[in-house]
Amino acid sequence: MSERAEFYITTAIPYANGAPHIGHAYERIATDAFARFNRLDGRDTLFVTGMDEHGLKMQQTATREGLTPRALADRTAAQFQAMGEKLNALADDVVRTTQARHKDTVQEIWRRMAARGDIYLSKYSGWYSVRDEAYYDESELTQNGDGNKFAPTGTPVEWVEEESYFFRLSAYADKLLAFYEAHPDFVTPEKYRNEIVAFVKRGLNDLSVSRTTFDWGIPVPGDDRHVMYVWVDALTNYLTATGWFEGGPRAKFWPCDAHVIGKDITRFHAIFWPAFLMSAEVPPPKQIVVHGFLFNRGEKMSKSVGNVIDPIALADHYGVDALRYFFLREVPFGQDGNYSHEAIVQRINADLANDLGNLAQRSLSMIAKNCAAKVPEQGAVAAADAEMLATAYEAVEKVRVAMRAFLPHQALAEIWAVVGEANRYFAGQEPWKLGKSDPARRDAVLYATVECLRVVGVLCQPFIPAAAGKLLDLLAVRADERALIYARPEHRLIAGADVPQPAPIFPRYVEPEAAQ
Repeated sequence: MSERAEFYITTAIPYANGAPHIGHAYERIATDAFARFNRLDGRDTLFVTGMDEHGLKMQQTATREGLTPRALADRTAAQFQAMGEKLNALADDVVRTTQARHKDTVQEIWRRMAARGDIYLSKYSGWYSVRDEAYYDESELTQNGDGNKFAPTGTPVEWVEEESYFFRLSAYADKLLAFYEAHPDFVTPEKYRNEIVAFVKRGLNDLSVSRTTFDWGIPVPGDDRHVMYVWVDALTNYLTATGWFEGGPRAKFWPCDAHVIGKDITRFHAIFWPAFLMSAEVPPPKQIVVHGFLFNRGEKMSKSVGNVIDPIALADHYGVDALRYFFLREVPFGQDGNYSHEAIVQRINADLANDLGNLAQRSLSMIAKNCAAKVPEQGAVAAADAEMLATAYEAVEKVRVAMRAFLPHQALAEIWAVVGEANRYFAGQEPWKLGKSDPARRDAVLYATVECLRVVGVLCQPFIPAAAGKLLDLLAVRADERALIYARPEHRLIAGADVPQPAPIFPRYVEPEAAQ
């Protein structure tokens, strides 16, 4: 099956009752890198994020802070917008669940599910977590010494009894299992798929999909005593962005290629969401791409512990590209990861400042000094030149394979293998010694080095976009020659082209007190 020209990717939909934290930043950076790569690879790409702004939790938080729910949502949406701007990870669209276009989409999917006979009115009695916006079976709960019960996520639950509309989720267990079997990569990494399959095999209960105890939500069509349960409302956000029901110009992007989410919300995305879509006769998304949690020095982030860090402050301190590189390189995607000041500084100084930055600075400075600030002649290609350049050109497909599998850490490892090979080549050829004895050979070594840097610069654009752009500027690579297709030998640097005065790409990180 040939790959389609369109690529649609989303983050999860952050809940609007709190400011963004580093987990949100990590997910946004990774999703942005996937979107940038697919654009770089010539695909018509749509990158969407959103805000989940309804629900009891929003109403309660707003009341505590003396705000209306809408004012709270507006404040949080502005904070997430600022985070996206700071991280150089702005989405093409931000779908807020309070928007009119979203209300229309949600009510249409409800009507379709109801027309299919999958929505019915009954009464709900069960354990509900306000914080998770989820219901839990008694068997899933734990209890402390005071008799308080808690969800598997550790959040408190309360007993709820009220009239509710239900979705016939139980009718979709076999259909979902058949879908997982036909689409083995639907949930990735595999361990999360296995968890979802095991959960569905145990049987599914019908799902409460409306509430009457609060009114901050989208009314149920034909019964405005009820507002829709958060997961019908929130998940449909992904469909809203495409205008699927209206058949607009973005409808071509559905089904979504990838929903990038945290591991704590896989059940909602991999069970509820495809079941809703099957009921509404809308194609399910192609993949649910799951990432792990980030821990601050091995500890889960918690306001009570005091280790929650503002991602904007972190980017201000270390630099945006440095932070993007660290999280995408350090944490194997899909697994939990740790971050610390020492680990970030190590990546900045070793990988960015030394391996990449120093190689670019040394080679470009030699060209400025010895080659009249022009790309030198390639001259005779020695075996060492050809071998080093082959490593660079071959990395293009390796990076493509890694990014198609949503493994940015592996893609960056492939790129830095090229950077390492280029450094070994440069040190072994010693071009600084060749000026008097063999200037033509010196020029050939410099040419091979900067041509390798050109390929690296193209490949680095999804991950460290500002720094990669700066490197390509220093190599005088035109803006219209930076797509992935140009990272081929037939598009190599042209001898004689003017290159600007070299400038540092990545300075070393120096501790603030040491810098004074």
